[in-house]
Amino acid sequence: MLGNSECSKADALNIPSVKGCIKFIADIVTMLPIKLYKNEDGKAVEIKNDIRVKILNNETGDTLNAEQFWRAIIADYFLGKGGYAYINKQGNKYMSLHYVDETYISVNKNTDPIFKNYNICVNGKLYEPHEFIKILRNTKDGAKGHSIIEESPLILSVAINTLKFEDNLVKKGGNKKGFLKSTKKLTQEVIDMLKVAWQRLYCNNSENVVVLNDGLEFQESSNTSVEMQLNENKETNSTELYKLFTMPASVINGTGTNADYTKAFKMAALPVIKTIECALNRDYLLEKEKESFYYAFDTKEMLKGDIKERYDAYKTALESNFMQIDEVRFMENLPALGLNWIKLGLDSVLYDPTTNEIYTANTNMKTNLKKVKGGEEVEN
Repeated sequence: MLGNSECSKADALNIPSVKGCIKFIADIVTMLPIKLYKNEDGKAVEIKNDIRVKILNNETGDTLNAEQFWRAIIADYFLGKGGYAYINKQGNKYMSLHYVDETYISVNKNTDPIFKNYNICVNGKLYEPHEFIKILRNTKDGAKGHSIIEESPLILSVAINTLKFEDNLVKKGGNKKGFLKSTKKLTQEVIDMLKVAWQRLYCNNSENVVVLNDGLEFQESSNTSVEMQLNENKETNSTELYKLFTMPASVINGTGTNADYTKAFKMAALPVIKTIECALNRDYLLEKEKESFYYAFDTKEMLKGDIKERYDAYKTALESNFMQIDEVRFMENLPALGLNWIKLGLDSVLYDPTTNEIYTANTNMKTNLKKVKGGEEVEN
């Protein structure tokens, strides 16, 4: 009866809570570097000289740089059918990565619910699925995802209509809608004069007064923003919208604690990060590489905002002997000291993994693990 109210992508981005959540997640994705690793005998070895790492983190080869590229992908991920990027290759050599607006993407699927297959169509030209990186939200076919606009149209419509109502209210200077009642018949000239006076009254650019003569009465037909509890409704709507992103409201409002930001990272950003990693591992590796190579975001960068938390983490790593001092200094962009010792206990027993020697400071003794037979020690 009130008409069909649809929310477009542009409308959704006009809702502050929606735009704030998308921006927060996009900020995290663009801030964290993507690294390429190779699994060698159970050890993760970072591959630093691969052109794909440069493409994903700096220069895409497109008109968009990597930061702009990921922001566009994240917006399409939440508000469209998904984030799509064309992989430009020459043979097995990766050349560039090109963002494609999801509105230009259409999918041609087969009808088999088990052995699913599809082609991607861009401006009438067909492409194979492996030619695109596809970042999809809540997909059931691997071809296109479902946006929050599709899944939750009602709450988004309520939020955008609330903003439109408030905008209309401001334009009218806060005056209520209504109609005039007259006890006697008015001439057309009087009616036209009243219309002009009323139009000036509802313009929010000057001070106007409408004089109602005897027999005229104004009858209200709407409530004010106070009577409708507009501010309270906006806060309630924002809270409901935060739930779509599993985002703590305090983070977007700027009142969040460190625990709130950690929760936001784990609940809102990390699922998106894992989706991107899976997509890259499937579409941005050669078939022969998929057994041992993989992409991963360097999430430790998230700790660099809190120096105390970061140093406490380093202290735990050093005391637990799974990191060395120079490894910590490397993460802090400090020059190495050349210290390869690992403390084994009480700060008096030291182990050098390069020579397999144990040095006991209390007795000034060295023991070579390769030369020990029957527990015999060699004095330094």
